[in-house]
Amino acid sequence: MARARKRLTAHDWADAALAAIGEGGLAAVAVEPLAARLGTTKGSFYWHFTNRDALIEAALGRWEEIHTEQIITEMETEPDPERRLRTLLTKAIATAAEDPLEMSLLATADHPQVARVLERVTKRRVGYVAQLFEELGFGAPEAQRRGLLAYTSYLGHTQLSHAVPQALPVGVERGAYVESMMDTLLRRG
Repeated sequence: MARARKRLTAHDWADAALAAIGEGGLAAVAVEPLAARLGTTKGSFYWHFTNRDALIEAALGRWEEIHTEQIITEMETEPDPERRLRTLLTKAIATAAEDPLEMSLLATADHPQVARVLERVTKRRVGYVAQLFEELGFGAPEAQRRGLLAYTSYLGHTQLSHAVPQALPVGVERGAYVESMMDTLLRRG
């Protein structure tokens, strides 16, 4: 007796497209290979999306939701803004070293769809980190500066973790490095 196939959702397709972007960049988002990966036909794709650009838009929206909004929501459960900030940067740096998706997106930053989402995500992330610095008592301009510095530190770490991983500390040393970075960002005067 044949087993009924699970009905795929637009999120299933978007998640598969994100995985493909992480593995092979934006060019890896192709309907037939994604359909094979999902164990379905192109017809399923066209049920949910009018074209490849619509799938890319949905995938980028999922990336924004999962890798920015859900993380911020999770961080907000911690009442102490300094612990929130330390936890956020520690987790972000650890995750970025393991996940090639962000680097793949940054490599295609000149693509109009990617550029729009990267701009939105960057503003949201820097703004959130700046808000944490404000909660810690820094004035708005200084909080914004430190938020940007924290984010560029994260991006630099992400780049190195994929391009020259041996340049970065590992294990216990990585924890000490991240703590040192946080202490520098939090230093007053």
